[in-house]
Amino acid sequence: MKDLLAFKFGPGRRFVIGVPFLWLLVFFVLPCLILLRISITDMGIGVDPFAPLIASADGVWRLVFKYDNYAAIFRDASAGFGRTIYMDAYVTSVKYACLTTLFCLLTGYPFAYFIARSRPTIRPALLMLVMLPFWTSFLLRVYAWKGILADQGLINNALMALGLINEPIHMLYTDISMLVGMTYVYLPFMVLPLYATLVKMDLSLLEAAHDLGASPWQAFWLITVPLSKAGIVSGAMLVFIPCIGEFVIPSLLGGAENITIGRVVWDEMFSSNNWPRASALAVVMIFLILIPLALYYHYSAEPRTNSGVKSVV
Repeated sequence: MKDLLAFKFGPGRRFVIGVPFLWLLVFFVLPCLILLRISITDMGIGVDPFAPLIASADGVWRLVFKYDNYAAIFRDASAGFGRTIYMDAYVTSVKYACLTTLFCLLTGYPFAYFIARSRPTIRPALLMLVMLPFWTSFLLRVYAWKGILADQGLINNALMALGLINEPIHMLYTDISMLVGMTYVYLPFMVLPLYATLVKMDLSLLEAAHDLGASPWQAFWLITVPLSKAGIVSGAMLVFIPCIGEFVIPSLLGGAENITIGRVVWDEMFSSNNWPRASALAVVMIFLILIPLALYYHYSAEPRTNSGVKSVV
């Protein structure tokens, strides 16, 4: 008992809690503060993204902040406030992130359900197959899809060899190719949380539903889906959040019209050498990501009860 109290109120507890907070402070809060500092910097003639924010003129000190980088996101230089290329990039990124999350959910739920209901002896092998793509470089996997979807790629050659088409179908550098690549890459992030939720579900609830006259579909929709809500929300967040800032897949598989915010930030940072504008775009994107994160923590903080299971009689 004394050892338990010593851990609860002693330095051991503070160390266990402090390490994650220190990690977040160094690798999340500090980089965000650096981005925020660069985003309001006036680089001036020297093109210095870390130019001083306090300047002295005739003995008078003044703050040198530049808020135009944020205003430019929502205001065009000629047309004023309204639709800009940056707003279009945000909308495009959110659209593809939502579609990818939806496709991953529709594809990953049957996968996770099958693994959770399979024999315990083969579950480790099935989970290994889900995680197997992580053993290969992310970049190589995306490049592989270029070879599969190209006009002279695997799919078109197979269809032409079977006589189903006479000329190649243009699939690369389209919305389809980008969604296929993003769904493939982020599918494991949806399957694993769903599996972790479904495998712990009490199957006696389904037996009770069948005894009360529920069909298999009714039992699935009214019992399995509500009880797997935590896995659905977790998987959706794990897919949606990185998809918003995705850069590699839109660059390699997307067309020229698929301008996402990740590509815009890259262009502003390395092509235009406008670090403050790129940092401002990144800061706004971070706040855009914090919204679904706040929703996730709101729902995950709810007490887990069986009140979400609806009556099937």
